[in-house]
Formats: sequence, C-alpha cells, structure tokens
Amino acid sequence: MLPPHRPAPDCRVAALPRRALFALGGAALVTALTPVAASAAVTAAAPRTDPFLLGVASGDPLPDGVVLWTRLAPRPFEPMGGLPFVSYPVQWQVAEDLAFTRVVRSGTATARADYGHSVHVDVRGLKPGRDYFYRFRAGAHLSRVGRTRTAPAASASPRALRFAVASCQSYTDGYFSAYRHLAAEDLDVVFFLGDYMYEGAVNSVGGIRMDTGLQLPDVFELATDTLDLYRLRYALYHSDPDLQAAHAAFPWVLTWDDHEVQDNYAAGVPRFDIPAGDFLVQRANAYRAYWENLPLRSPQRPTGADLRLHRRIRFGDLAEAHVLDTRQYRSDQACGDGLRAGCADRDDPRRSLLGTAQRSWLLDGIARSGTRWNILAQQVMMAEVRYGGQPPRLDMDKWDGYAADRRKLLQTAGRVPGTVVLTGDVHFNYAADLRVDFAAPASAAVAVELVGTSVSSASDGTDSTPGLEQQRRDNPHLRFANAQRGYIRCELTRDTLRADYRVLPYVTRPGAPIATRASFVSHRDRPGLGPA
Repeated sequence: MLPPHRPAPDCRVAALPRRALFALGGAALVTALTPVAASAAVTAAAPRTDPFLLGVASGDPLPDGVVLWTRLAPRPFEPMGGLPFVSYPVQWQVAEDLAFTRVVRSGTATARADYGHSVHVDVRGLKPGRDYFYRFRAGAHLSRVGRTRTAPAASASPRALRFAVASCQSYTDGYFSAYRHLAAEDLDVVFFLGDYMYEGAVNSVGGIRMDTGLQLPDVFELATDTLDLYRLRYALYHSDPDLQAAHAAFPWVLTWDDHEVQDNYAAGVPRFDIPAGDFLVQRANAYRAYWENLPLRSPQRPTGADLRLHRRIRFGDLAEAHVLDTRQYRSDQACGDGLRAGCADRDDPRRSLLGTAQRSWLLDGIARSGTRWNILAQQVMMAEVRYGGQPPRLDMDKWDGYAADRRKLLQTAGRVPGTVVLTGDVHFNYAADLRVDFAAPASAAVAVELVGTSVSSASDGTDSTPGLEQQRRDNPHLRFANAQRGYIRCELTRDTLRADYRVLPYVTRPGAPIATRASFVSHRDRPGLGPA
C-alpha cells in the first residue's frame, strides 16, 4: 500500500542548451496543429526510474465514472520528460478501499509519446456518490494513490454539496501552501477557475521561492510558445508537492483563463504585437499542452487551435455546474482594454464575452437544468466594479466590458432561482450581490458571486488596501473585499449557500497556517450575501 503523500521529487537535471529543447520543436509544432494519424510504437519495456514524479489526478465526476490522469516523466525538466519518442503501457486500478483489496475496475492504457506520455482514463461502471481510490503502474513502478468521488445519481436529491474554489497559481510568486490545507478539507469536488500556469520566464531558483535546490535548466527562462516549452512549464507546476496532494485528494473540474496561453488574449487576438497566424500556432500549442496535463475527457481534446472546454457537471437534482470559457470565443476588449471611462463600445450588443453559441448553450442550460442551484464556474469578475473617477473607470477585460452579455445572463438568472457565480482571475477575494441594473442599488439581487483570491499570484497579500476600501464605498453590492491568498470553501444545501474565505498570512515562504477570514450565507429564493 502506498502512503497518502510522497515527498517532493528530486527533478534536478543539468542545464540544457536552447538548441537541445528545440530539437523536438518541429515535431511538437506539427502535432499541436494537425491530427495525429498514428501513435508512436508501443514498447513493453517500462521506464527504468520512477516515471510518476508528476503525481496523479482525477476530474469531471459523473454518477458512474471519473477521468483519471497521470503523465510519465522520470526526468520532468527535460524535453519529453526524459523519455524517448515511444509509447508505454500503463496499468490502472480503481478500488473501494485504500489497501486495494476490493478492486472494482482495472485496465491498461497507453501513455502516447505524441501526447507527451500523458494518460487519460475515462473510467465508467462505478457507483454514484461514492469514494474510490486509484493508482497506476508502469513496470515495477507504482504511482501514489489518489482518492476520487463520483457524482450523485441524476435522480438523487443530495442534502449538500461541498466544494472549494481556487485559481491563479503563479509558481514564481510563492508557495502553494493553500493546497496542503485544501487537501485536508472535507470536499466533494474542487473548481479551478483559470491561470493554472503562467507563461513568463522562470529563473533557476523558481522566482521568489529562491529554491537553490531546484536548479531549473536555462530553457525555463524562455516565455512559453512552443509545445515543448508548455509541456515543461506544466511539469514544473505538477512537481509541486502541495499541488500534487490537492489533486490526489479530490476530483477537480477545471477551466482556463488567459495565462495558460498569453495574458489578456481575446480569441485569436494576442495582447502583444505578433502576427495572427503565429499566435494561432501558439494557441494550438498551449491548448494541446493544457489537455495533455489535466484530467479532461476525450471531447475536450483539441483540434489544432480549437478546444471545446465549456461543459456541464450535474450533482443530482441539487446543482448543475456550467463550466464556461470566457477566452476562446470573446470579442476583442473594447476601447483598447484596461480601465476605461465612458467606453460606449462596451454596451454594443454585437460584442460578446462568451460567443453567441456558448451564450445560447448557457442560457438554455440554466433555464432547463431543473436543479435547485445553477453554478457558473468561470473566470472573470461579473459584478460591476467602479474604479473611481467621473464617469467611473471600468475594466474592459471583465464582464464590465461586455455589458450586453451580462445583462442577458442576469435577466435569465432573475427568472431561475439559485444562480451562484464562481470567479477567479483578480487575485482578490470578493463577495458580491448581482443585479440586472447595478445603477439601481436598491433593486433586488438576482444571483450572488463568489470571487476567489489567488493561490500564490501577486505573492504575499494584505487584509485590505486603500484601493479595496474605496471600491467598497463606490460599489455597494460588494459585501466583502480582501487581498490575502487562499481559496473559498463552500457548502450548498437544498436552500442555502455558505462560503468561507480561507486565507494565508504569507506565501513567500513555505508552511503558512490557514484561517477563515469571513463567512457568508445566501438563500436560494432570496439571493443576497449576508454574514454567516
């Protein structure tokens, strides 16, 4: 039996010259842009050293199954994880007990070289609403054990759903201590809302972590744009022991934001001045690496520069989670992006944050869900936030820059009780009441929004800032604002939502304790956040 946690892997390698990395660049580029006609040959020989240094994960729970993930990489900080371009058989098991005396499903998957030796197993035939344990084997090497949980049966009426909200985990900005605490919570699922990795340079000691034992190769000082570079960056993140612990503890439901590709990109429009065709190549590489390195099903596997990430996860008749993508289909940010005052284009009904197809999918799904609650797992802040001035400045990258889309969504929420919006992106905690017309502060709220701070991005935070205090004065629908790091722990019952904002005093050194900074409650039939 494996212990529940393993020590952090020693992933040190000698520095690689840039040309060594790009020796694989051409092949990687082609596989990111075009479908693969045939996989590399499968070898019966397993890797000689432990290939499971990047941990295990599960995701997207269904009543009868989950997705299991791992990636073979005995030398994670080398191209292809230190493996040759051949595929490997990987055995997997799912059991009802930690000792694996009651194995209920098992099989053999292929860690395909053309998918970075990642493994995605869509396990079916499990019982609803149950905990299971899983593991992988490659030759004589066993992975750590992961725990997962299936969703309740579609016809079930669960008493409660317990979940956490996390986002924005910059490796160079600090330690992922929040995840060690999150792994110890009593949860059914984790919603991760974007910025799983950051595309900028990483020095040999991991930025502010100043980890002299890390000894990252020089290629990490390159911003990510090729498939090889994206794969290496995910390997760095997955090497973190706290992130590994959180993935091994619960199933995750993930969506992306911008940094998985490039900061503030909009569909096919890059933030920086590069040719549109080159940017789509970069986007294809980023999307391919995203799917390879996370527990996602085959329908989410990208085709070139396209990946359908929006989907639904149902938890009996209690809640349906609508997982959104506010990057791939959006109109370019209005008025040149950033904070803008008096931008008329933000009200243009032809502009969309979701794209017309996804917006119709969402509005129809909310209206037809039939569950007590609708959870919108998405990226950017939906509540209006005035940043001062007259007229006030608004952020064009957020829903404030796409007012017509927001109005249609909140009008639908006003007709369907129980809408909860989960948000990441901004590296602050907020609790907000959502109104169709934010200019009418006395009007009734139609939904609530829980904005989770970052896990590490922006480094050590503070309880508040002068800017946050001014926002509270200028935006009466903001019930709470906080600038510390952490996550949100939530519980949905048949009639109420409770949110606990869990915060850390620091992330620039390991081992931070955790505390609950604030707790709020909202009622399904009377939306509006109040102190718990």
